[in-house]
Amino acid sequence: MVFTLGAMSPGPSLAVVLRNTISGGRKQGIATGVGHGIGFGIYAFTAALGLATALSVHSGVEVLLKWGGTLILLWLGITFLSHALSGTKDIDGPVEIESNGVTGFLQGFFIAIFNPKILAWMLALYSPFIEADVVLSTLIGMGVLGMVIDGTWYVSVASFLSKGDKINTLRRKAHIVDGAMGVLMFVFAGLLVTGTL
Repeated sequence: MVFTLGAMSPGPSLAVVLRNTISGGRKQGIATGVGHGIGFGIYAFTAALGLATALSVHSGVEVLLKWGGTLILLWLGITFLSHALSGTKDIDGPVEIESNGVTGFLQGFFIAIFNPKILAWMLALYSPFIEADVVLSTLIGMGVLGMVIDGTWYVSVASFLSKGDKINTLRRKAHIVDGAMGVLMFVFAGLLVTGTL
């Protein structure tokens, strides 16, 4: 559920998929979504592996991750809620780019790999779930789960938008998704502090 809401959250990744779908059509939009999903999966696995390694090196890392994750969750919650309260906003119009599946794939992949929001998201999400003795198969599973959910969302967005002029619907709902994400971040922060997560 958290991966799904994270993927749905408006940001640079969604903007790239939207622009590529609008200006390059279905093929480029879907390629962008697939590229983003693969990039996100690699990022998710790497973040999980890094946290597990840090926990195995020093036991004090767990406390640092707990409070760091709580602060990141609170910051994300405030950010999402402020976007939600500002209401709907227009998204910039399409950017003229080459209508090419390879170009779309690479843009989706690199926006996932170089998006600092994703790193903050991963650190906040993973800190309560990863322990020092976590097995490699679990880490791979986390990466694959992130890749499938993220890729499926962005491919769905590209497919949906390429079936007509439906982008205004998504623009109107962006503040609702932000609001839900903001509330969820505060809930997770509270659960992390109380030790119930």
